[in-house]
Amino acid sequence: MSLHRPMPRLFVVRHGQTEWSENGRHTGLSDIPLTAKGEAQVQATAAKLVGDGHLIDPKNLCTVYVSPRQRAHKTFHILFENVPKVPRHVLTEEAREWDYGEFEGLRTAEILERSPGWNGWTDGYPGGESVEELQSRVDSVIEKVRAYHRQYYEEGTVSRDVMIVAHGHFGRVLTARWVGFPAAYGTKLTIDAGSITLLSYEHHNLAEPSITALNLSSLLLL
Repeated sequence: MSLHRPMPRLFVVRHGQTEWSENGRHTGLSDIPLTAKGEAQVQATAAKLVGDGHLIDPKNLCTVYVSPRQRAHKTFHILFENVPKVPRHVLTEEAREWDYGEFEGLRTAEILERSPGWNGWTDGYPGGESVEELQSRVDSVIEKVRAYHRQYYEEGTVSRDVMIVAHGHFGRVLTARWVGFPAAYGTKLTIDAGSITLLSYEHHNLAEPSITALNLSSLLLL
């Protein structure tokens, strides 16, 4: 291990606002576009945080995992539209949003009318994914990220940072699992549309994952 290297980081980006995210509809596999406000959110973030010498420096990104839904894919391209070269990225269903099954497109109040007492964080989604299934998918993504981080920190064979451009529930579960909490701990976290979460490690130790910042872009753009 080389202690002179800065600690590796994971940037978790939630896509910008969509019509359904604005009005509280569960948006899993549905391919809903960004609103004009959603695009503006991402453009403002890019202006503040992305570019040579900025917090998100494209030359430091060894790879970016992007959900194939257009709201995430568009967010990725807006983030990097003003840099000379778009970072290496992979479209992967592993980064898709929670599959809401029969509850896709519904607001929470509408779900509770059908299923009184239901709680998605414990009960999962009928016809979609259980909490355990989502947690397993997220854990698989985390393992891939940490493999890159080990390569960088212990061998210096890849660049420092990884980015994931995905969704709200996915990002909340990933943040919880990053520090070893159960998926349901994600209910305690707020990740705004168009925001960035920064995950890293404490004490120059890859065995001590940490949450460095939540809603970073939202706070900077107040």
